[in-house]
Amino acid sequence: MTANTTFSSATRPNVATLYLSAPEMVRLICRQGVKACIAGIAENIRADFLRWPDFDKSARVANHSEDGVIELMPIADDRLYSFKYVNGHPKNTRIGLSTVMAFGVLADVATGIPLLLSELTLTTALRTAATSALAAQALARPDSRVLALIGNGAQSEFQALAFQHLMGIESLRLFDVDPAATAKLVANLNHSGLNITVCASTAEAVQGADIVSTLTADKTNATILTPDMVQPGMHINGVGGDCPGKTELHADILQRGSVFVEFTPQTRTEGDIQQMPHDFAVTELWQVLAGQHPGRLHAEEVTVFDSVGFALEDYSALRYMLETATALGLGETIALIPEMADPKNLFGALLAQ
Repeated sequence: MTANTTFSSATRPNVATLYLSAPEMVRLICRQGVKACIAGIAENIRADFLRWPDFDKSARVANHSEDGVIELMPIADDRLYSFKYVNGHPKNTRIGLSTVMAFGVLADVATGIPLLLSELTLTTALRTAATSALAAQALARPDSRVLALIGNGAQSEFQALAFQHLMGIESLRLFDVDPAATAKLVANLNHSGLNITVCASTAEAVQGADIVSTLTADKTNATILTPDMVQPGMHINGVGGDCPGKTELHADILQRGSVFVEFTPQTRTEGDIQQMPHDFAVTELWQVLAGQHPGRLHAEEVTVFDSVGFALEDYSALRYMLETATALGLGETIALIPEMADPKNLFGALLAQ
C-alpha cells in the first residue's frame, strides 16, 4: 500500500464518537431509573473486579492546590481504555459550582478511537454509591437495615438509594453540620419509602446503625467518627477521605476493625489508612468478591471499607452508559477525530476546506 493510497468508507473504521452531555445523561438516568442505573453499574463493577488481573492499573495522577485537587484516572484491559478527569473543590458551592465535576472517555484499545465522551459528574455519584453497596453486600451483616449518613451533600441521596435497593436498608439516620444539606436530602427522598430520622450530632446518628457512611467534603484531617461511636458488628463505609491530608476516621477505628480497600497503592496515599504505617494490613475488595478472602469473619466484627474511588469503577460505569445510551438511542455522534482521505496527510485536512 503506497503513501498516496486513499481509503474507502468500507475499509476505514468509523471514527465518530458518541457524546453524552450532562442534559443527555439526565435523560438517560430518568429513562432507566436511578435504581436500575445503580444496579447495572454495580453488576459491571462486580464483573470487572472479578477480572482484576486483566487490567493495567495505576494510582490516579493528582495536581493539588490550596483550594482543591484535579485528577486523571486511567485504566485499560486488552480491549478498552478509559480515563476520568475529576476535580474536588470543597469551596465551589460558595460560588454556585459543584464540589465535584467530571467527564470521561472510553476508547478502543486496538485502534485508539474514542468510542464515548461522557459527563461523569452524575455518573460518578452513581458508581460511588454502587461500589459502596457492592462492598457492603460482601462485608456488612446481611441483616443490616439501618444506615447512618454523616455528610448529606451531593453524594448522599445516591448512597441512600443504593443501600436501600441493593442491601435492603429500611431506615436512615442523618447528620450534617449544615442543616440545609440535611433538609435537601429529606426533601429529595420524601417518596423513597425510607424511614428518615434527622439527628443533632454524629454520635446520635450512629446510634443503632448497622452501616455508617461518612461522606464529608472538607479537605482536612478530621475525625468524623471516633472509637466510642463504633458498635460491634458495624460496617463503616468511609467515602470522604479520598486524597492526601483528608481523613474522616480516627486511627483507632482502623486498628479495631478489618480494613478493605480498592487499590492498595492508591489508598495508602489517599485513604484513611494514610494515617497508618505503610505495612498496615488491608485486603483488596476484589479478593473478597473472588472468594480469595472471607471478608467479614463473624457477626460482631467491625469492618471498614476505606473507599477512595478507583479508575476501574469508572471503566465499569462508562461501559454501562455506552451500552444503555446505544440501546435507548440517546447521545449524539461528534467528529472528535479529523477524517482524512489519506491518514498520513494530516495537513491535507486543512486544504480540503
